[in-house]
Amino acid sequence: MKRAKPNLKFESDLWESGLQFVAGLDEAGRGALAGPVAVGAVILPHDDKPLLSRTLSRARDSKQLTALARESLAPAIKEIALAWSVGFADAEEIDSQGIVRATRLAAIRALHQFSISPQYLLTDFRLELPQLDISQTSIVKGDAHCLSIACASILAKTERDALMRELDERHPGYGLAKHKGYGTQAHRSALRRLGMSGVHRKTFRVK
Repeated sequence: MKRAKPNLKFESDLWESGLQFVAGLDEAGRGALAGPVAVGAVILPHDDKPLLSRTLSRARDSKQLTALARESLAPAIKEIALAWSVGFADAEEIDSQGIVRATRLAAIRALHQFSISPQYLLTDFRLELPQLDISQTSIVKGDAHCLSIACASILAKTERDALMRELDERHPGYGLAKHKGYGTQAHRSALRRLGMSGVHRKTFRVK
């Protein structure tokens, strides 16, 4: 069955209502055993939908793309976006606050990096930000249906992957560059052999 690709329907409805700066947000690393959770935020330009559709025609939920495809799309997203950013919350913050609050903290950090104030937020499901006084809609499988969220998903994933490669150099032996902190068999074996590092989430159970 062919999957539908994300489109600009959600953004277009808001643009036509007079809102120019609509930000899409999505996370990466929520279920990992090590490393931070990352949230990408992207504001796409409202004044050339055909150009957006052409330039970002290959954009999908980041989990549906190969690493090579994500890395090739990320520069195009950064170039065409009016604003983009990625915020992080580290393992210590995840342990102390819980993954939901830590993910929201990463999202707020991403939004604080913007030079443009978003007028509306489109977030992937479970990424609601009730502490912000900005109108928002949480979309089930948003990264599969909404182009802004799909772009945010790609940037969150590529920026987090780059950070995990750096953490692998500082904490060798776990294979962080390869599995990006997720609970693969190789990662679980390394944990049994080496114990937890300073970037592992102490409150997450290893299955």
